[in-house]
Amino acid sequence: MQQNNKKISNGVMLNVYPDSIGKKFNDTIAMLKMAEFKDVFSLIYVLPTFFNSDLDRGFSIIDYDINKDLVDIKDLKDLNELQIKLKFDIVLNHLSVASPQFKDMLQHGNKSKFKDFFINWNEFWEGNGVKNEDGIVIPKPEFLNKLFMRKSGLPILKVRFPDGTEQPYWNTFYQQITYNPIAVSDLQNVKGLTEEQSLFIVAVINTAINDNQDFTTIDFEDCTPLKSEILQIVEQKRSYLGQMDVNAASPLVWDFYEETLKKLNGYGCNILRLDAFAYLHKQVGESNFFNKPGTWEYLERIKEIAQQNNLMLLPEIHAEYGLHLHDEVANEGYYIYDFFLPGLTIHTIENKTSKALLSWAKEIIAKGYKTVNMLGCHDGIPVLDLKGKEVNGVYNKGLLEDAEIESIMNKIMERGGRVKNLYDPSGNKISYYQINATFFSALGEDEQKLLLARVIQMFMPGIPQVWYLDIFAGKNNYEAADNGGSAGHKEINRTSLAMKDIAQGLKTEVVNKQLEIMHLRNTSNAFSGHVEINDAVDAIIDVKWVNGTTVAHLKANLETNGFTIDHTVNGMTSTMSF
Repeated sequence: MQQNNKKISNGVMLNVYPDSIGKKFNDTIAMLKMAEFKDVFSLIYVLPTFFNSDLDRGFSIIDYDINKDLVDIKDLKDLNELQIKLKFDIVLNHLSVASPQFKDMLQHGNKSKFKDFFINWNEFWEGNGVKNEDGIVIPKPEFLNKLFMRKSGLPILKVRFPDGTEQPYWNTFYQQITYNPIAVSDLQNVKGLTEEQSLFIVAVINTAINDNQDFTTIDFEDCTPLKSEILQIVEQKRSYLGQMDVNAASPLVWDFYEETLKKLNGYGCNILRLDAFAYLHKQVGESNFFNKPGTWEYLERIKEIAQQNNLMLLPEIHAEYGLHLHDEVANEGYYIYDFFLPGLTIHTIENKTSKALLSWAKEIIAKGYKTVNMLGCHDGIPVLDLKGKEVNGVYNKGLLEDAEIESIMNKIMERGGRVKNLYDPSGNKISYYQINATFFSALGEDEQKLLLARVIQMFMPGIPQVWYLDIFAGKNNYEAADNGGSAGHKEINRTSLAMKDIAQGLKTEVVNKQLEIMHLRNTSNAFSGHVEINDAVDAIIDVKWVNGTTVAHLKANLETNGFTIDHTVNGMTSTMSF
């Protein structure tokens, strides 16, 4: 196991799934042991298929045990020998329907120990809404309109309890209901059915399942009097996938958090990303996204548990710049994600202007933000984050104007990107959220632009997190996106690379030059010093990191996309030209 250390390196962080490289996590480690990758990374962010999960590529957690299909305990020892520290996720807001807790509730219903571990939608809104014809409480408009929706329709999944009742449970993110084929043996307790009738029913039911037909429209002919009983059997055989919101008002949930953070510490985790934490606190009459003071109270409780386990927290928040939630979180001493950098970098390169980018860099410095930044990642390229926002009747400007953001979106869409949107309670689109594309494809698959984007990231304040696919100039995977179902847009940027792809990539300039830039960022003492920004010329990026006699100086020309790095150590300067 790795030994944790409270001091977190500000070196370069690799971001991967356990099977992004090769077939298992040990293939990623084999890559990191290659000479070309020596001292390029100090940290690694391994996405949650490291654990047992079943949906949303790891973010629907079954439990936090190691996924033995992809990871071996020896992998953790190898990382320790490479002196690479670990970052993991805890998905605070939800667990899989296949988690032991939810399965126990499905099996035992109201008698389950975990009945209140999750949020029964109707019980939550009792007295604050009216049931519709399906038995679902529709909250009063003044409450419903405050809800922040990640998908169309109400955020619920109806599950069947052992007593035959349908119970709606809060489900903010993904879900999938599967009706499984029935067999003659499933009908053996239906009195009055002949063998011929049973065969007929099995045939029509299974045909309806294959055709996604509404079961209530099936003509059961002479078996119609038994229709209700037959459909009960069909419903009992359905199965679920879904990310079920946990009820953080339950002491059992906090017991689970304590157990989980202790387990992650045992794996050698140093940095813990709090996925979807802003959705955790729910209260009638408040937004279900970062409501206050409840969210702060929960965050402080998590912080106490993290400190006991020597973990640094990184809360994940996607919100408009104009809302200034990033300010609030940073002011409490937390690291924050720089979700603004990807869009700003594309804007900078495509429009040949450094104004917005350097203005944001100077704000980071002036306010003392501790950031983790990125270009590409396992998710989309954030665009909502760049926007302004009206708060208490006052409009706070964004980092870019709406027209500039639309221009970025249109450019990436023209280059094959896919859009992820947000919805109101009625299912209507209210805003764009992210665009899914590889960063290379978002830049028009121009290798010089990718190198420029990478050096911009390396010279920005913060810990640079690097998506594995971007290193190898990965292109949009349209086949994966088309075949990925409701979350297929995300698969455009998650192509796994075989070891032969790594070997081939290492023969190319775009890969080796990125590794050269990242190696400098990861090893030079200059980046532990202070940063100086010269923004006198809009089409020039002039950034200098200084630490005593060690200096790293970037000069980039946005008209040509060319750049140089002067690296000075004890008066001796070497120049890298790109």
